[in-house]
Amino acid sequence: MSETITVEGMSCEHCEQTVAEALEGVDGVTDVSVDREAETATVEGDADTGSLVAAVDDAGYDASA
Repeated sequence: MSETITVEGMSCEHCEQTVAEALEGVDGVTDVSVDREAETATVEGDADTGSLVAAVDDAGYDASA
């Protein structure tokens, strides 16, 4: 499954890395691609959407599905 979520508040490569690491820590995630200019994160795997959004929110960014 591929899921794309909106992530607001990223301004640099470090932000992208922080979001990617937060998402990679969610059970069921197999791959993550983050694009700060598009304000998106695309996640591969079978993780729950709510868990993805919560992980990004916990990392300090505003996420929505």
